[in-house]
Amino acid sequence: MRKIYTYLVIAFFFSGWMPFEHNANKPAMEFLNSLTLEQKEKCIFPFTDNIRDVWSFLPGSLILRPGLKLADLTGDQKELLFSLLQTSLSESGYRKVQRIIDLENVLAELEGNKEFRNPENYFVSFYGFPAKDSLWGWSFEGHHLSLKFTITPHGTAFVPRFMGANPAKILSGPRQGERTLDKEEDYGIQLIQSMTPKQQEKAIFRKEPYFDIVTQNAIEVRPLAPVGISMKELNQQQRAILEMLIFEYISTLPKTLASERLDKIKKEDYEFIRFGWAGSTRANEGHYYRIQGESFLVEFDNFLNNANHIHTVWREFEGDFGRDLILEHYKNSDHHN
Repeated sequence: MRKIYTYLVIAFFFSGWMPFEHNANKPAMEFLNSLTLEQKEKCIFPFTDNIRDVWSFLPGSLILRPGLKLADLTGDQKELLFSLLQTSLSESGYRKVQRIIDLENVLAELEGNKEFRNPENYFVSFYGFPAKDSLWGWSFEGHHLSLKFTITPHGTAFVPRFMGANPAKILSGPRQGERTLDKEEDYGIQLIQSMTPKQQEKAIFRKEPYFDIVTQNAIEVRPLAPVGISMKELNQQQRAILEMLIFEYISTLPKTLASERLDKIKKEDYEFIRFGWAGSTRANEGHYYRIQGESFLVEFDNFLNNANHIHTVWREFEGDFGRDLILEHYKNSDHHN
């Protein structure tokens, strides 16, 4: 199946046929058109391939991902790929991606291992073909970064979405004090510290922090235990902080997509949202929080490396890998009916 699909895609490139591109992504096609035939064969997979649902946030030197890594691309191809990333993210989201990748250079200096901590060990892969398929997706992944996009006629899914930072705060050198994913941490600390002792009794569901996100890199997640304090038990100021924290995660998306997701949360999730905390309420000691609504889960942990190593993830119970949008497409498609 894999080879057959690759041959069909290659044939498409030379056929001169240009179908109606109702959902084609121009930056995606500009990048794909820049690839050699050998690169395309490594990079493009059928949309139904099971590897579309596999993801990891471990270093690229440890886990070989499907697709092409940055080191396999020419300078022009890298520019086109990062143009696609810019189109698929907000300005702040793109800056976070750049900083996360650049932290590999910091780790290379700290550990003295530039081969292992290589910022070129990030991989891109496509599932389906943007110019002809009604369903397609792509991913960009490496150490502390996993971005999954699923594009359908009914919308775009952006989950699972993982971002991490090590070091979360650079402690020495010319970039001393620089922080990555700082708002995700600061808003959480601000919220838990704003609570009364009675509120904290509800919010803090575990004295010891988790050393990592609980859901790890599971292909599918279900709602976790409804721990912590509910949105309706917060005062107006605390609700505003929690809303800013949720928005910080959503704000990595382009404005229209972020607005759509926020509207969905307000309509479906608002009264179901709970904020749970584990570990210390101090920024420089190990801590963990989760935000859970009816449709989504956010996890944050900062425990490793003396609480200077952040992991964050956004999951959706029905929407991971675009499952809800794909189901809607199949239900409403005359072809599938």
